[in-house]
Amino acid sequence: MREDFESLVPGRDFSRRDFVRTSVGSGFAAAVLPVMAQTVIRTDTAGLVAGEVTIPVGDFRMPAYRAAPAGKPDAPLVLVVSEIFGVHEHIADVARRFAKAGYFALAPELFERQGDAASYGEVARLISEVIAKVPDAQVMGDLDASVAWAKGQGAAVERSAITGFCWGGRITWLYAAHNPALKAGVAWYGRLVGDPTPLSPAHPVDLAGKLAAPVLGLYGGQDDGIPLATVDKMKAVLAAGSAAARKSEFVIYPDAPHAFHADYRPSYRKDAAEDGWKRCLAWFRAHGVA
Repeated sequence: MREDFESLVPGRDFSRRDFVRTSVGSGFAAAVLPVMAQTVIRTDTAGLVAGEVTIPVGDFRMPAYRAAPAGKPDAPLVLVVSEIFGVHEHIADVARRFAKAGYFALAPELFERQGDAASYGEVARLISEVIAKVPDAQVMGDLDASVAWAKGQGAAVERSAITGFCWGGRITWLYAAHNPALKAGVAWYGRLVGDPTPLSPAHPVDLAGKLAAPVLGLYGGQDDGIPLATVDKMKAVLAAGSAAARKSEFVIYPDAPHAFHADYRPSYRKDAAEDGWKRCLAWFRAHGVA
């Protein structure tokens, strides 16, 4: 099974046979194949320390993808939280992009206890059999463990941030309320509202007023799953909340759908993705993560 993007022919769609993920940060989850080869961004590892690592969380050993600039032990930390498809090639590439910008990027595999997200070919089954069984409290603990591990590796966790996509965008809002030491967050099209459940007792709109770090929300105006009315509701709660909440902002890309940053999917919108990336880095710098 090939996993090396250097051998790819531009413009060719990857097949399910070619690119099912086999390890953290390689290939793609079965549910997103075939991949749109003509838009996939490939970031090399020159000048980086990059690859799979293992993070202890009690007795559990959580896999993660780490990318950091070589010879820069005090790089600020950025936690990169994946979509429901886990830490596949796109998420690893995002981590490498952050590393190229001078950050210690860490993308933990947060679904590992519940199942192998990469192996599911049907999104509905992936959600019901794996994602819906992941407790928010477990995720918060795993992210705390990720920060502790990064500190042991020399990362400057006193200058730490988080960013996430879709499912990870929702988690970004939650973690910005959970971790008082966090400096900033950037949430890409993460769901804001929902009914409480035993595993997800609160959603971003419920915690927005208590944010410990300001969050930049990057959302698509054509996202069928996240109505702009919910963004407006979130804005109202933020405006009446903590100092960090009041500093939070939204950018809406009117013509962009959900997952507009995902360069391996048909939803990719180059202009919105590139603008969002620039805003993400600028947001981190503006809030002391540099």
